[in-house]
Amino acid sequence: MKVLFSYPPLGTEQGFATLGQNRQFQYFAEPTFIYPVVPATAATLLRRQGHEVLWQDCLAGGIGMEEFFRSLTEGNYDLAVFETKTPVVKTHWRLLREMSRRFPKGEGPRTVLIGDHVTALPGESMENSPVDFVLTGGDYDFKLAALCRHLENPENPRPDGCWYRQEGKILNTGPFQLTDALDDAPWIDRDLTDWELYAYRNGNYWRTPGTYLMSGRDCWWGKCSFCSWTGLYPSFRVRTVGNVLDEVGDILERYPIREIMDDTGSFPAGEWLRSFCRGAIERGYSRRVGFDCNFRFGAASPEDYRLMRRAGFRFLLFGLESANQDTLDRINKNLSVETIISSCREARRAGLYPHITIMFGYPWESYEEAKKTRELGRYLLRRGYAWTMQATMVVPYPGTPLFAQCRREGSLLTENWDEYDMKRPVMRVPYPREALLGLVRSMYSIAFDPVFLARKLLGIRNRDDLIFLGRAARKVVGHLADFRGKRGGSDS
Repeated sequence: MKVLFSYPPLGTEQGFATLGQNRQFQYFAEPTFIYPVVPATAATLLRRQGHEVLWQDCLAGGIGMEEFFRSLTEGNYDLAVFETKTPVVKTHWRLLREMSRRFPKGEGPRTVLIGDHVTALPGESMENSPVDFVLTGGDYDFKLAALCRHLENPENPRPDGCWYRQEGKILNTGPFQLTDALDDAPWIDRDLTDWELYAYRNGNYWRTPGTYLMSGRDCWWGKCSFCSWTGLYPSFRVRTVGNVLDEVGDILERYPIREIMDDTGSFPAGEWLRSFCRGAIERGYSRRVGFDCNFRFGAASPEDYRLMRRAGFRFLLFGLESANQDTLDRINKNLSVETIISSCREARRAGLYPHITIMFGYPWESYEEAKKTRELGRYLLRRGYAWTMQATMVVPYPGTPLFAQCRREGSLLTENWDEYDMKRPVMRVPYPREALLGLVRSMYSIAFDPVFLARKLLGIRNRDDLIFLGRAARKVVGHLADFRGKRGGSDS
């Protein structure tokens, strides 16, 4: 079969869409592109099974709508696969309708939607667009391989979690299962999947070019009520340490990579972490490449942090989310404010660089409570316990416990998915919209704080530090534009 993996153009002036491999969607004024690890694994797997595969990221590659349709016409594909998310799903429905109009029945490719939104609401896309298949769950690689086997020979069963059409009816094969061993998935063919599109324009990288991999799917905690990927991966699976280390070695042998981001929802902790670190040191990777990962507060001891530093780890992304214990409990973070502070301090003392993510706009938080989160974030950054940060508005994605709670309690402002793009609040908060935007902006404005700025300038040791600081400055300016609007609150 001839298969197209595409992130089609969105036809919007809102900015650069962070669609692929992203747990929370946002448009950025400054481009940031994340390597879509699981779709790239799917493309690799299908090619290894003998299919002809083309990778086409119109968002990262700057491909327009007419060029996209021209490639569809000339490519003569059997199957076109699109990853979608809540803020763009209606745009993708319109695209699918346009594809149906341009290609008479039987002439164009059959189409597949994947992603967290269609996993939560598979029937919705089947009813609102002419899509042929919706694959639910996060194992797009294994499920697509099974779907291709079925399409080549209908005696092979459709994959579990598959929604499809038959004789005018919408049918499905029941709930998806996560039964495949991750070591059975191939290492990504990075040439096939245009790795260089994602190697430079990413704010996480200290040194470029960089790339992504995933040691697990997806988070060993996996209970945060706002996270859209808990629906994709309700149970945590992890690759063996040796398998991951071997892939790192393969990357370093084939590509000029200087930094690797492991995008597992929470990097494996405990003995898995220690074994990985010891292996990276023994194989000499720690001298050749820097490692970044998503991490959880309280998941490591001071000794673990020091071992991670020796193994080449640099950037640890921590989900802070709120400084209010009631909120941390409500969103099921299993975390205390004290642990946030101590973990940042211990990681930084070990020579690591904590990055904190912060969210504003919880419907139960007052403006005064939200300011506590701002103050904690600024305190950590001014003290140097956290090195960088990202601030956003809370978005309750369909399929998450937070969405169900907000719908139940009547705190949703809209269920128009176009508005779930972090440009505006979609939940009721007890203070003005301008004040909410001001809270987010005020986190980014710490870049102009003299103490914070002095710490960054004094931290410059080499050319890579200077280049990273320049990229970070552009990102800050971009994020201030992302949340432009009137300031709210007298001290925001």
